[in-house]
Amino acid sequence: MARLPGTDGAGDIADRIRERRGGTLRPLDRMLLHSPQVADGWNSLLGAVRQRMTLPADIRELVILRIAVLNRALYEWVAHEADARAAGLDGRHLDALRTEDAATHPDLDERQRRVVAYTDAMTRDVHVPAHVFDVLRPHFGPAELVELTVTAAAYSMVSRFLVALEVEPPTGTGG
Repeated sequence: MARLPGTDGAGDIADRIRERRGGTLRPLDRMLLHSPQVADGWNSLLGAVRQRMTLPADIRELVILRIAVLNRALYEWVAHEADARAAGLDGRHLDALRTEDAATHPDLDERQRRVVAYTDAMTRDVHVPAHVFDVLRPHFGPAELVELTVTAAAYSMVSRFLVALEVEPPTGTGG
């Protein structure tokens, strides 16, 4: 049970969130709407991360699911597993992301392992060693490196919000 009740989701900001979400509000949205201005900014930022970046969808979802594991954010995993599969990640990839040694796991390719190592450094230590960042350069251009970093930062924020307020995932839905 969440630490706060969800809101009813009325008003222009809730309507903008519904528009981005395909007509519905999720428990995360109903919690955020306790502070409409925060919810509005959140919707704008996460809308950009999810829908307006050049970072490949499989990499975005790999980062999101890895953060869900590291931060023990079940909601985040449930909300993104179907998106990850649609982006091309399969059961072996998902199982690898759940392991402690995901950054060296043989079921992930070199690029994926490097992204996991970067995500782990950002999430666990905040500081990213130069050697962890530098091995990403052959795989991503400057814009994608910024987008990769923003994705990890944004979904760390999402997971920490969900876990701190004990927001439960919706039953039987993703996204």
